[in-house]
Amino acid sequence: MIIFINGSINSGKSTVSKILADKLGNTAVLEIDDLRNFIEWMPLEMAIPINLESALAVIRVFINKGLNVIIPYPLSSKNYGYFKKNLKDIDDIKVFTLSPELEIALTNRGLRELDDWEKDRIKYHYEIGVHKPDFGLIIDNSNETPEQTASQIFKKL
Repeated sequence: MIIFINGSINSGKSTVSKILADKLGNTAVLEIDDLRNFIEWMPLEMAIPINLESALAVIRVFINKGLNVIIPYPLSSKNYGYFKKNLKDIDDIKVFTLSPELEIALTNRGLRELDDWEKDRIKYHYEIGVHKPDFGLIIDNSNETPEQTASQIFKKL
């Protein structure tokens, strides 16, 4: 099974993904942003297509080894289309979007302290609709703990 946890920066994707992986067992969490570390010198807009292609390869390796894969990543419609097209042979793909209110996404949550770039990126994600896509299930997790959100997703699986 492949599970995309979509949402803006600071929406809870990584935290919820780790909790969900523990609940599911036999599950890898693929942080696409970690792939960026290999080419961090490259401008973001140039790195994104390389990161997505690399992620696709890693997803296939994990699936071929019998693992579930959770991918926490802010998916634009274009990037979702890329994954959908290139994973069309896999039937069990789920997408959940974490969509807290913008004011909540812009606050420091947990141990995370947002810098100005992250705040601007969150606003950009909300402007382009990452938090309200036309695919998958949208979850307003404004007033939920990460555990509650993970449990809600687990029940839908």
